[in-house]
Amino acid sequence: MASCSSLLSEDQFLCSICLDVFTDPVTIPCGHNFCKACISKYWDNSDLCQCPMCKENFDKRPDLRVNTFISEMAAQFRKSEPLKATISLDLRPTKPEVSCDICTGTKLKALKSCLVCLASYCETHLEPHQRVAAWKKHKLIDPVENLEDRMCQKHERPLELFCRTDLMCVCRFCTEKDHETHDTVPLEEEFEERKTQMKKTEGDMQQMIQERLEKVQEIKLSVETSKRDAEREISDSVHVFKSLVRSIERSQAELIEVIEEKQKAAEKQAEGLIEDLEQEITELKRRSTELEQLSHTEDHLHLLQSFPYLSTPPHTKDWSEISVHSGLSVGAVRRAVSQLEETLNKEM
Repeated sequence: MASCSSLLSEDQFLCSICLDVFTDPVTIPCGHNFCKACISKYWDNSDLCQCPMCKENFDKRPDLRVNTFISEMAAQFRKSEPLKATISLDLRPTKPEVSCDICTGTKLKALKSCLVCLASYCETHLEPHQRVAAWKKHKLIDPVENLEDRMCQKHERPLELFCRTDLMCVCRFCTEKDHETHDTVPLEEEFEERKTQMKKTEGDMQQMIQERLEKVQEIKLSVETSKRDAEREISDSVHVFKSLVRSIERSQAELIEVIEEKQKAAEKQAEGLIEDLEQEITELKRRSTELEQLSHTEDHLHLLQSFPYLSTPPHTKDWSEISVHSGLSVGAVRRAVSQLEETLNKEM
């Protein structure tokens, strides 16, 4: 059976505020987890009561209760795989640094890119370009690499619009011919709408993850209960058979074997269910992480091109009616012993 710590990746054990393994983890209404001390200090130093991750605002400060499941998982993870201090550096998405195209010699960091000139400018070269851009209507954006990819290959004009009919980015010249009768909107408008949709999709995925984690815990508890019941049945059967003659000891062993096989079958069934749940959790976390990273981007084109794939949750099972049962009956042992005792009495 998979260990509890294998259900979550390393980054799921880290508080996004202190970037360390959870200490007294709590879950706030939006579904995100933090150290109790970290989120309390964050709200104490802020005028707004909001989530540091998704920025959702709360009318009043929520009550904080320790998430015992995450706390137990983090404790086991802390014992089995101590985290390195540098691991937090890999958890944050980073943007590649874009160099100025005008600088000669040492290239300085670019502050803006121009979609008309197809060039990026540092602080020194940006000011003279802005004077030109003011009357030539140049379009400045945050610095990005591969500016050619943001140009319409057919008309060599900036991709400034989004065609909702064909689900693609187009330039203004495209709307005069190929997309003349289509529903087109500015990239910024479609960007904001898709971001809103992503936030809802991410929230749904977080809820699905939480439900599956709870289902895993439920199955584990069910297996433990079933195991205790099996042990109790075995203990009762041993006590009864001790009062019988040696001729029925073989029947006792056979009955114990049946009970153990049922328990093993229940555990094997539980292992299969947990494995399926773990696979769904892994996929949902991967999607959720990608959505989280994408929600922080200001790159309109990248977001719109990636959104159709990420906005559709992966195929998952309906786990609401699935549970594990060993099929053990409290009276099974007693009935078997009673029948054996009757047979023994006849033989005697």
